[in-house]
Amino acid sequence: MSVPAAASEQARLDELAQYDILDTPGEESFDRITRLVRRTLKVPMATVTFLDGHRQWFKSREGLSDCEGDRRSALCDVTIRRGEPLIVPDTRADPRFTDNPLVTGAPHLRFYAGIPLRGEGGHNIGTLCAMDTAPRAFDGEDVAILADLAAIVMDELRLRLLVSTDVLTGALSRRAFRNEAGKAIALALRHRHETSCIAFDLDHFKTVNDTQGHAGGDTVLTGTVAACRDLLRQSDLIGRLGGEEFAILLPHTGLQAALSVAQKLRESIAAQRFEGVGGPFAVTASFGIAALSTAASDLEAVLQQADEALYAAKTAGRNRCIAAHAGAASNSPFGRRVLKAGSIVFNGGRSVIDCTVKRLSDEGASLAVIDSAGVPGRFKLAIEADNFSRFVHVVRKAGPEIDVQFA
Repeated sequence: MSVPAAASEQARLDELAQYDILDTPGEESFDRITRLVRRTLKVPMATVTFLDGHRQWFKSREGLSDCEGDRRSALCDVTIRRGEPLIVPDTRADPRFTDNPLVTGAPHLRFYAGIPLRGEGGHNIGTLCAMDTAPRAFDGEDVAILADLAAIVMDELRLRLLVSTDVLTGALSRRAFRNEAGKAIALALRHRHETSCIAFDLDHFKTVNDTQGHAGGDTVLTGTVAACRDLLRQSDLIGRLGGEEFAILLPHTGLQAALSVAQKLRESIAAQRFEGVGGPFAVTASFGIAALSTAASDLEAVLQQADEALYAAKTAGRNRCIAAHAGAASNSPFGRRVLKAGSIVFNGGRSVIDCTVKRLSDEGASLAVIDSAGVPGRFKLAIEADNFSRFVHVVRKAGPEIDVQFA
């Protein structure tokens, strides 16, 4: 990638970051669009796709099981680079895609139609796609239908920026929670009053969806937030950060008091009973608690400490509350939130793995990859848009996440 191309890609990622859409839970407004694509155009697969530094991630998908994939093999990557609709009637007859792993292997794409999703700044942040396992024709009317639906996707994205509450649960949206919590923390720092953060998620929630259906899962999520609201003050903030992941900000509250609040919330959630397919059932949740301190003096840092404590609660057996040590530094050199395309370079430059840099500081970075299993303990991290290249060593691996410190 040339320097101008890297700068353009960074501008694209900056625009993508403004929508705060990556890794958010499913939303009916987007699912409705992929269903319409599938039914109207009579294709077995449809996706609303966004591309960060290393992957294509599906905000909504019909006919596909995976929620993300490697960007290098993504036909959607070709679409956003072209900046215009990409129609491939038969992938095996197109020399660009005959050897593509998505063509030669699952999901065995033979037909692809993609419309770029263009943001207000003019950058293509993703695609709306229609796909088939058999070749097919796609005329101008079909392209127009897909383009109209792509415009609706962008309308929904713009609407999300204006919506402050999660439609399902009534909790603050992830974006709204970060905005409001950031303001509350700035106020706490200015006036030097205590503030704490609780991160929690529901235990084995996938099992709930699998056994009770998504409607049953939605009932659990709604009931969970309602149970929490009954115990929280009006000044407290509760936000839905992911599918079953929530965060609470408690102004004027120290660590021990926040731990007491978390225990009450945990007990209230566990005491609920929901009507299920096989009779009443209950759920539990795990909690991590952290307080604003000199070691965690902004929202990202205190959230990270709470997340690490939540991870410890999960590891210890779930359905429990664990508080971060007062004043403890984060185990991860998170730094400030960013969204940058990066490269993991090793074997003397012969091996390269694409990554997305999620957080960056003077000491280290947090990266996301498709699979961290093949990443060595020491490598060179390159961020071409910043003309940046430094050796790092890995301090933590967790699934697709890698935390590194600079050598």
